[in-house]
Amino acid sequence: MKKRWVVLFAAICTVALLVSGCAQKTADTKQTEDQSWNKIKEKGEFVVGLDDNYPPAGFRDEAGELVGFDIDLAKEAAKRLGVKAVFKPVQWDGVLLNLKSGDIDLIWNALGITPERQKEIGFTDSYMSDRNIIIVKSGSSIKSKADLDGKIIGLQLGSTAEPAVNKDPISSKIKEIRKFESPTVALMDLDAGRIDAVVTNEMNARYLITTEKTADKYYILTEEQGDFGKEPFGVGVRMEDKAFLAELNRVLNEMKADGTAGKISDQWFGSNIIK
Repeated sequence: MKKRWVVLFAAICTVALLVSGCAQKTADTKQTEDQSWNKIKEKGEFVVGLDDNYPPAGFRDEAGELVGFDIDLAKEAAKRLGVKAVFKPVQWDGVLLNLKSGDIDLIWNALGITPERQKEIGFTDSYMSDRNIIIVKSGSSIKSKADLDGKIIGLQLGSTAEPAVNKDPISSKIKEIRKFESPTVALMDLDAGRIDAVVTNEMNARYLITTEKTADKYYILTEEQGDFGKEPFGVGVRMEDKAFLAELNRVLNEMKADGTAGKISDQWFGSNIIK
């Protein structure tokens, strides 16, 4: 009889341990579950890291207010998510570190999706594509990408223009690559004759040239004359923030489907360049 009670007691203890273990495992699972989207909802906002001197994606107008194509897209996405978009200007060459350290929640600023960046951060689906083009002064002897042989070019530090140029065979023949805080500053050096060409996104280049009424001063080489390749743009988040990424993708797809993203594009470019 005593032996039977011992066996029964041991069985009860085993069941208790199993139940306790399952409960602990459930609690641990809840703690380690991706809480990125819940954290954004609790804050009531997401912080966007950007270069505030990169028109038309994001820049300051004459009143000093942040405006731009990507600014408007981010605001619309935030509204649909039921939170507020807060914009935080950062040094572009350190923007990935700002994201990883938690200073910002995402990057939305003509951010090229590249294999190098995909190893460090997560991306939404692409919402548009652009190409890294070559700008020269009107009347320049540079008529094709091959003419960069022996020349000095400028580009933005930390931009996709740098790896795009470095991967191209012409890079070994370029005399010097100078890196600037922004394409706007690089254009100033081009105008002053300190460099021979500037490489930047076509979207940025065309906006700078047309708004500053300098179309007669500069020339953008055509695709046939040479560029440094196309690149898709996406919104960047921390690699582990998959729940937040899913919500961003959801609203971005909604904005594309109902035409809102296209309308924002039309306001800035006069046509729908959203893909």
